[in-house]
Amino acid sequence: MAKQLDQAGVLAINGGSSSIKFVLYQAGEPLERRLYGKVDRIGLSGTNLTVNDPAGKPQGNRSIPASDHRTAVGFLLDWLEAQPSFASVKAVGHRVVHGMTHTEPEQVTPKLLEELHRITPYDPDHLPREIELMEAIRERHPKLPQVACFDTAFHRTMPRVAKQLPIPRRYEAKGVQRYGFHGLSYAYLLEELARLGDPAATKGRVILAHLGNGASLAAVRDGKSIDTSMGFTPTAGLVMSTRSGDLDPGLLSFLARTEHMTSSQFDQMVNHESGLLGISETSPDMRDLLAQEVADVRSAEAVALFCYQAKKWIGSFAAALGGVDTLVFAGGIGENMPVIRERICEGLGFLGIELHKARNAKNAARISADSGPVIVRVIRTDEEQMIARSVSRVLKLGRPTH
Repeated sequence: MAKQLDQAGVLAINGGSSSIKFVLYQAGEPLERRLYGKVDRIGLSGTNLTVNDPAGKPQGNRSIPASDHRTAVGFLLDWLEAQPSFASVKAVGHRVVHGMTHTEPEQVTPKLLEELHRITPYDPDHLPREIELMEAIRERHPKLPQVACFDTAFHRTMPRVAKQLPIPRRYEAKGVQRYGFHGLSYAYLLEELARLGDPAATKGRVILAHLGNGASLAAVRDGKSIDTSMGFTPTAGLVMSTRSGDLDPGLLSFLARTEHMTSSQFDQMVNHESGLLGISETSPDMRDLLAQEVADVRSAEAVALFCYQAKKWIGSFAAALGGVDTLVFAGGIGENMPVIRERICEGLGFLGIELHKARNAKNAARISADSGPVIVRVIRTDEEQMIARSVSRVLKLGRPTH
């Protein structure tokens, strides 16, 4: 008689530049969330471990004496290992922001780790920390399989014309091209679209807008990415919380001449001091800016720039797709801020995008007007669940055995 693997747990880890999210699932179909939380403000004052139960109820908030990422990783692993449910963990999955030519999730091996070390210059903000997590778990639990899930893999289907950068061709051989990111989020959103019965998920034209601290959009035709706003690095595209988005490349040489700015200083500026923070001079958080925009013109301009650029990207992707059937908002801003969605969609009636004001105000699952030809949806993305699904598929966890 067939039976499920007993209590096979999958630990999904989503490591960022200043945070680590984790979710423990029980493998199976569907996946069952058993524990989740995050360590945030790593490297800043007030580093915290926040834990929730499966229903989302807060279970505790602990201050962590972690001055750097390595200390935070050690503290988190100590805490996880002390939880009774950790004994069920049969595999660990990681979000890896940059995968270059990797097109599918794959098991972590010494060879893969060596390759990831080699390509860290392509993503110095994320890869070193993601590698550190994998190596720390490997050192403590050498027999525990780990799976790397690449954020760039979703965009492997982009046509060559969307991948090429207009610089001397010789750099292409070094891997210099447009890659695109937020792939785990986009893959999850497409799966949810299909589950909702939206035919555009597999046979249609979809624009996906992942709007959070990091923000990007993707154009999807017949279930495959054909273009995205981020490029060679996650700094490109739409203005973000602290990232600039697209800039005139001549700015680097101008600042080098006039401000004696080095390339490292420029990198620091465009990744950590720009975007909403740079324009507002007060906060990278859209909630703060909306609260301040009436009294502070700088906050108002930051919000306006974000909405204007998102609108432009939607228009350009509608052109690339030859129209649009479904528009999806996701991410912290996209899921929770009706006023931002409204401002982005304002004036897009010529594309068939029309919002239903009351539905939008309630963050409803479908926020488009019934009369409009384009379906506009709000879907809560779940990168951690996508990681766990990939791990279960690669390692065949939770499947019936005989």
